Amino acid sequence: MNRSKAVLSSLRLANSLLSIRSSSTRPLFTRVTHFFHLSSFTASNQSHTSQFHINTCQKIFFSTSPNSSLELILACDWSDELENKLEELSPKLTHESVVYVLRKLDKDPEKASAFFNWVCDKKQFRPSSTVYSLMLRNLVNKDSLKQFWVTLRRMKEDHCYIEEETYLSILGVLKKAKKASDLAALNQFHDGMVKEIAMDNVAKTLVDVVLGSDWDDKIGKKLEDMKIELSDNFVLTVLKELRIYPVKALGFFRWVGEHSGYKHNTITYNGILRVLARHESVRDFWNVVEEMKKEGYQMDIDTYIKISRQFQKFRMMEDAVKLFEFMMDGPYKPSVQDCSLLLRSISSINNPDLGLVFRVANKYESLGNSLSKSVYDGIHRALTKLGRFDEAEKIMKAMKNAGFEPDNITYSQVIFGLCKAGRFEDACNVLYEMEENGCIPDIKTWTILIQGHCAANEVDRALLCFAKMMEKNYDADADLLDVLINGFLSQKRVNGAYKLLVEMIEKVRLRPWQATFKTLIEKLLGARRLEEAMNLLRLMKKQNYPPFPEPFVQYISKFGTVEDASEFLKALSVKEYPSSAAYLQVFESFFNEGRHYEAKDLLYKCPHHIREDSKISLLFGSAKSNKVTISSRKESTSF
Repeated sequence: MNRSKAVLSSLRLANSLLSIRSSSTRPLFTRVTHFFHLSSFTASNQSHTSQFHINTCQKIFFSTSPNSSLELILACDWSDELENKLEELSPKLTHESVVYVLRKLDKDPEKASAFFNWVCDKKQFRPSSTVYSLMLRNLVNKDSLKQFWVTLRRMKEDHCYIEEETYLSILGVLKKAKKASDLAALNQFHDGMVKEIAMDNVAKTLVDVVLGSDWDDKIGKKLEDMKIELSDNFVLTVLKELRIYPVKALGFFRWVGEHSGYKHNTITYNGILRVLARHESVRDFWNVVEEMKKEGYQMDIDTYIKISRQFQKFRMMEDAVKLFEFMMDGPYKPSVQDCSLLLRSISSINNPDLGLVFRVANKYESLGNSLSKSVYDGIHRALTKLGRFDEAEKIMKAMKNAGFEPDNITYSQVIFGLCKAGRFEDACNVLYEMEENGCIPDIKTWTILIQGHCAANEVDRALLCFAKMMEKNYDADADLLDVLINGFLSQKRVNGAYKLLVEMIEKVRLRPWQATFKTLIEKLLGARRLEEAMNLLRLMKKQNYPPFPEPFVQYISKFGTVEDASEFLKALSVKEYPSSAAYLQVFESFFNEGRHYEAKDLLYKCPHHIREDSKISLLFGSAKSNKVTISSRKESTSF
């Protein structure tokens, strides 16, 4: 509460910070009788919603079980009795089913490990790199790290590799858990694995041949002459090396299947699909999907998730929806979380395609599933973003009838949509509607309101919302501050952004994001405000963020003085002097700008150990030699 009052008092510097004309200061929150007319939902009223039949009486349940084996594993503790029952139910487990079970056991590493050991040791299942990578992700937590390292060694013995995405994900987990020794050991293992792959002369030679020219019969002949001994892991290794060349990867894949006596299987089909899921090769991707289906193989759920995310990342939403429908028709169905994530991605586009939204929702519901809260929100988000508030209101009514009360997420979507439509007063009044319905706005909802104003270039209104929020004793956070700073910068109000950031740090003790500091520093230097940028650099240091020297070095070497360079170097380090590398970077930048005299003056002001540094001495010796050479050339040409 005291923090809020401090901010409110600091916001009284509004004249310089807001620059709001008196004509724009009409009351922010004018109470309205009703924003939502929550009439009963009738699907026939709108063209899009008429395609979507909501059964509000269904029990909320989403079954993704491909067979009773998975249900048994999820329901029972691991035991000899369970193994016997599994043996009866499923004498043979496929790659796809193992991947599916391991995905479902991602929150139960002990059971995942028991299942993995059972299928490998007792069912003679040969895990691929995909299965190992999935298993490692399941095991990377404090209670199962010992088993993690056992599995990693086993993977190496089986000549499999850890997938790059998995490696990066595990690194993040270990860093967050502050497992320094495990982190170092994993890095060492990964580096060794990369070197082993690079030293595999057969794979390297094959990749060089494939990349040497466009695919033709001559390349196929060269590969045949190599007498390669093929295996699933070898094929995956080559596909991994060709992953940014999808057409060449497909040529290799075809050659393997047609000329070598080797028969493709689920593992290699899934491998090539991961490579082909790109804009330039998406037609080949769907052709291989159909081919794989005819051969009796299935896309595994891990491959689906990775490809779906890739489609969403590259805004290939039509393909992402088509893939979702394809998987929902198969035995290894996406989860409700996958469905919700896809809806969120479709809705994140500026003008979402409602046809795609309802294709996803209809497919999900047509298989007997009830809509979850997150699925309702995904539909609602698209409607509000398009400004179709009447239809969005009906979705909210249907959601309530299904047993889900609208929450801050639901209302925030309405607020942002209204701001996008320029209906700012209505957006503010939604907060009253929320309170009437027993949903108290949280800081995220206020942030969405303020962000909606900023996105519509209504920064002054956003600041009034911010002040109103503070009056209600909400404390701002780093997310909200970042929204406001970017709002100021969008209007080129760099000084206002700077003042607000400093006020929030000094009066509220708020710790801004590192990215907020960096963005504002770059904008300040772009506006030739070195003093303010240097102050932010010092504040960053107080917040225990690493230094951000790059823009300062570039700026000072072009426009700054020797004194500016000295002050910058002092601000860089918590110690008395920064490292010699920091000095070297400044000297080199001065030299690159042709400011040799300034570099020399700065050197004289440096401490003795910096002047005696071997690299710095070499730099100045080289510069002096070059200067003498140029001088002598000028003298020789003067005769």
